[in-house]
Amino acid sequence: MKFLGVQQPAYDLTYSDVFMVPSRSAVTSRLDVDLTTPDGAGTTIPLVVANMTAISGRRMAETVARRGGLAVLPQDIPVHAVQETISYLKQRHTVFETPVTVSPDAPVSQVLALIGKRAHRQAVVVDDQEQPLGIVTEKHCLEVDRFATVGDVMSTDLLTVDAGADLGETFDRMTHQHLDLAPVVDGGRLAGVITRTGILRSAIYSPAVDADGRLRLGVAIGINGDVQAKAETMLSSGADVLVVDTAHGHQDKMFDALKLVTQARDAHASAGGARIPVVAGNVVTADGARELAEAGADIIKVGVGPGAMCTTRMMTGVGRPQFSAVLECASAAQDLGAEIWADGGVKYPRDVALALAAGAGSVMIGSWFAGTWESPGDLNRDHDGRLYKESFGMASARAVRNRTAGRSAYDRARSALFEEGISSSKMYLDPQRPGVEDLIDMIIAGVRSSFTYAGARSIPEFRERATVGVQSASGYDEGRPRETSW
Repeated sequence: MKFLGVQQPAYDLTYSDVFMVPSRSAVTSRLDVDLTTPDGAGTTIPLVVANMTAISGRRMAETVARRGGLAVLPQDIPVHAVQETISYLKQRHTVFETPVTVSPDAPVSQVLALIGKRAHRQAVVVDDQEQPLGIVTEKHCLEVDRFATVGDVMSTDLLTVDAGADLGETFDRMTHQHLDLAPVVDGGRLAGVITRTGILRSAIYSPAVDADGRLRLGVAIGINGDVQAKAETMLSSGADVLVVDTAHGHQDKMFDALKLVTQARDAHASAGGARIPVVAGNVVTADGARELAEAGADIIKVGVGPGAMCTTRMMTGVGRPQFSAVLECASAAQDLGAEIWADGGVKYPRDVALALAAGAGSVMIGSWFAGTWESPGDLNRDHDGRLYKESFGMASARAVRNRTAGRSAYDRARSALFEEGISSSKMYLDPQRPGVEDLIDMIIAGVRSSFTYAGARSIPEFRERATVGVQSASGYDEGRPRETSW
């Protein structure tokens, strides 16, 4: 990356402070762009779901991995729950979605409780042999008694698809019959569901899979407690990436924890397991990135304070504008053969593209994905009827209470005095893009287009060819679309 016309300014920059100019390009189509990441995480798009309790869970991990990204489970989740999630994810199909299933005798209220994590808002009605009998949607359940049975309201007008069927032909059949969803069967038993949009996406995205063709998942490990034992457990359970995570990654305790995790990883690899990447952070300086890379981190997580739920900068004055942090840390890390993840501060597809131009291998997203069907939070409705989910920072009072639940009352009360982060924030579902896949489509379309403007077919090429300029606040405002006249 180079700066337009002038040298890098002496002051630090956010994503909003910069813009990219077009270059002569031989890339004629966005589909010619390969977004496979250079960071060794095994992802085919440069998106990572942040390890936040309100955002990254089982359904989110499955959906994002199927489209080529990676979710990182938070460190606060109990070990047995993480193991169950890894086991669950490794059994999911890379094309077919995992269906919500109900029996025909189930009450309508059960359906409404189950389909909240599905963008298609439908469930498959099955018999005792797991054979599909019908489809029940959210609309079927409206204006009926909540104790009415599913068999009374379901639709039996369904198209079942054989697991080996051609997806293009399946799309045409579903279109002809005006169906958005079809159960997939294998030997007569339900094997999954597929939507018309899902078929199209499967032709555009490649799933993030391990050496055995199973969906990939990351797991966060803190720097406290028995770090080595947790790392060994996660490795034996099948985690594909380990993230040694703390708000201040440039501290002695981080280096102690990182040493234990890399030792566990190397022992696992020596015993015949895969050598998985280890991520460490967060830092915002070249020294921090350099020292973590020298200590064995394959990927360094960059960002202090840019996240929507983070109050660190306002509480402590500590942090750094994210574009400059990414630019400096990426240069230092890559000199030592490491990569970085740009963690936080992205609000638009342009910000993801600019992070990649500055040298990021992937971009970590938190709050942007909180307001989606797939995030773990409960779905709520405000007084105007708008749907939302609650999100909170991982250093907030709410997160601290959850993290210290097993400690004494005294220790919990003392920890509660020190918090940074918002404990409750309403993240509204966008009616146009309520699912995480909808957001991924928008982000990746913008990023691919950025690559064509730069004349780059890959992330390494984009890093070399991108030309970035510095703009004023009015320059940024000029580029924003207007939904109404001025």
